[in-house]
Amino acid sequence: MAEYLGLQQQIKRNTVKSFFILAAFPLLILGVFYAVVALGSQDAYGNFDAYMALNTFLSGLPAVFIGVGIWFLVAYFSHSFMINLSTGAKSLERKDNLRVYNLTENLCMSIGMPMPKLQIIESNALNAFASGINQKTYSVTLTRGIIDALTDEELEGVIAHELMHIQNRDVRLLIFSIIFVGIFSFLIQVTFRSLLFGGLSGGNRRRDGKDNGAALMLVLLVISLVAYFLSLLFKFALSRKREYMADAGAAQMTRNPLALASALKKISGNAEIPSVKSEDIQELFIENPPGSSAGFLGSIGSLFSTHPPIEERIRVLEQF
Repeated sequence: MAEYLGLQQQIKRNTVKSFFILAAFPLLILGVFYAVVALGSQDAYGNFDAYMALNTFLSGLPAVFIGVGIWFLVAYFSHSFMINLSTGAKSLERKDNLRVYNLTENLCMSIGMPMPKLQIIESNALNAFASGINQKTYSVTLTRGIIDALTDEELEGVIAHELMHIQNRDVRLLIFSIIFVGIFSFLIQVTFRSLLFGGLSGGNRRRDGKDNGAALMLVLLVISLVAYFLSLLFKFALSRKREYMADAGAAQMTRNPLALASALKKISGNAEIPSVKSEDIQELFIENPPGSSAGFLGSIGSLFSTHPPIEERIRVLEQF
């Protein structure tokens, strides 16, 4: 019992830390906005005008809040559709696979948890993930490969891991972080394209003294890149430790940590789903191999991995 309370205390502390990390995202957005405003706030002598910067910042806040709010609402209500579109996940009903349905139902009943939707990806890869932001959208998705390759005990451990992500609200936090990071990614794309096709394309315009626009866009691009880098670190801090917590919670839920360890051994080296290109979606899976992401910063692999090494997770479970 003491061990169980210890785990719950860790989950509570992790949740509090996650709240502060999540709060850093909107603060980062405001910081970027102020930095951009400050760049253009100069007096007649070309010196920084703090009063002008503050006034412009305050007057522009409503537009920033509206823009971010619209982005957030669109992403918030369309996330399930976008995830299913990216992964090709389809609904899995009781009649489709009674084994998976019963394993999930029994686990949910054991902890008094409403049963999430079940989905399947027709892939031979061994992987699984949980997603959703509320009870109506919570789901556990399994690949055909993991269903076929694992024993009942191993599959139960994997499902329990995903249920813990839902119960601990990990999936909601990760989706929120993905939405915020997407804002900075979009800002980088817009700034880079403006610089490429606007500020740098008109070489003759520099003779007319119009190179200030290109310089401003270049500085804005640097600011956006720094903000994007910081937002990735925030997201990294939100997700990595939660894999250990979900593993520990699953081990307690099933009372069989070795089954989950055995499942992870089978998953290791067989987790990549080539059809899933989005690195944001890849982060949801029970295993996201370092370097599998093809997007920005994906090439430096484990440095920005959202998951701890699977070998370390197996070692911890075997000593549980």
